[in-house]
Amino acid sequence: MENNIKYHLQKSESPFLRGPLSRFKELGFALRVLYQFVRGFRKMHFIGPCVTVFGSARVTPDSKHYQNAEKIGAELSKLGFTIMTGGGPGIMEAANKGAFEAGGYSVGVNIILPFEQKPNPYLHKWIDIPYFFVRKFLLMKYSYAYVVMPGGMGTLDELFEAITLIQTKLIENFPIVIFDSEYHKELCHHIQSMADNESISHEDMKLLFVTDSAEEVVAHIKIHAIKRFGLVKKQYKPKWWYGENRRKF
Repeated sequence: MENNIKYHLQKSESPFLRGPLSRFKELGFALRVLYQFVRGFRKMHFIGPCVTVFGSARVTPDSKHYQNAEKIGAELSKLGFTIMTGGGPGIMEAANKGAFEAGGYSVGVNIILPFEQKPNPYLHKWIDIPYFFVRKFLLMKYSYAYVVMPGGMGTLDELFEAITLIQTKLIENFPIVIFDSEYHKELCHHIQSMADNESISHEDMKLLFVTDSAEEVVAHIKIHAIKRFGLVKKQYKPKWWYGENRRKF
């Protein structure tokens, strides 16, 4: 039986969502949010093209989902991608571990929660962020592909954020891979139902690639990310006058 964990907003975030506050309080919150964005930009600037892997934090290492995520992280890192996750346990840890142990680069954007979700031990670089929406922005910003593994509400939120940004052409048509057709059967059926009822276009269905094969994940991203966007391995030279440091493996 699942633990009855209650998720709470940070104290500094929840008042902002209750309605209008004083101008000074809202200005203070806006400045705190801006500071978190700047921290994220500086921390992640040199991580290179990423693939972001979304999935459950509750999966254990003996699970097939964990093992699949580990394999996918390893294989995608061999293509030269940095593997980015939410930085926590479960599938996030598995994807980071795969990249880490395959000699790739592994990063995480960890959320600060009241019960303290700690970064997993397979990260070359990570940042702790107190706001969910800032974290989600960073998970999207640096990636040329998104892999959706079995997960819960947070994973669905991240999936539909990516779909919406691509559908509305706010970002490029980056590949979205849904892994494990059986687990996501009802989800895919619901999205198809939306298309059948003209709530979305049938063309939107082409934004998703559903598979059960790690090899197909790699092949799909090769075509729809590396070839489409002309990605090449290139070493960026940090500029000392910006206080930039070369990333270290």
